Amino acid sequence: MKKNFIPCLILCALFFVWLSAPSRAAPPSTQSQQELQTYTNSIGMEFVRIPAGSFTRTSTTKNGMNEEEKKQSTFIISKAFYLGKYPVTQEQWSAVMGKNPASFKGQTHPVENVSWDDAQEFINRLNVNEKHKRYRLPAEVEWELAVRGGRDTPFFFLKDSPDWEKAADDLDGYAWFGNNAGGTTHPVGQKKPNPYGLHDMYGNVWEWMQDWYTEMPADREIRDYLGTAQDSLHVLRGGCWVCKVGLFRSGNRNHGLANKRNSHIGFRLASSIE
Repeated sequence: MKKNFIPCLILCALFFVWLSAPSRAAPPSTQSQQELQTYTNSIGMEFVRIPAGSFTRTSTTKNGMNEEEKKQSTFIISKAFYLGKYPVTQEQWSAVMGKNPASFKGQTHPVENVSWDDAQEFINRLNVNEKHKRYRLPAEVEWELAVRGGRDTPFFFLKDSPDWEKAADDLDGYAWFGNNAGGTTHPVGQKKPNPYGLHDMYGNVWEWMQDWYTEMPADREIRDYLGTAQDSLHVLRGGCWVCKVGLFRSGNRNHGLANKRNSHIGFRLASSIE
């Protein structure tokens, strides 16, 4: 009887310890993607969740009398999405594509000398590697929502800036541009982030958008806009290491041919939420 009693006591004690142990959170791989504010993929790309929202753009149009009129349009992004915390780096590009096309070499520098077509090939390969189809280029309205960080001012770090040149001193803390870059790109993440925690949204390299380039609509309210003109021009946003301060307004737009490559242009990825 005594011999059987001791093992029984041990088993009871172990069972009590198991019941008393704090419950363990599920590992990230089993969490719903909807719940994650940030995540890192298999090649070290960090993503930040951007909530659904809206922003206002002012456009100038001409009426029937050929007089200029200013119109305000509210662009609504109805679904949350993820956006890369940094532009795609040369190390990440090489991990997927097996080569580095950049002019300014550096593993943590943004990859450049990549066309819109090249970016699509990178995305296709990465989606295959990650076994899903969520990665893509951002729509330009998603990018603009993200860069503004919840604000409708020309620069997210200024309440008002009627003279854009006066923004240069403040911009120095957030971007590599013509005044401070020294004629080259720089490692991502060295400058301060915007209110969403995104780095290099201004400067370093222009970023490809998914949209074809066309004049943005001037309706009072536009929901989930995506430029689909089917032209050969695609939208570029964000400015680069050689740009002047006026080009870094959150609403500024540029464009390039789908096969255009130079040392000014890179990209960052968006990821749809399941």
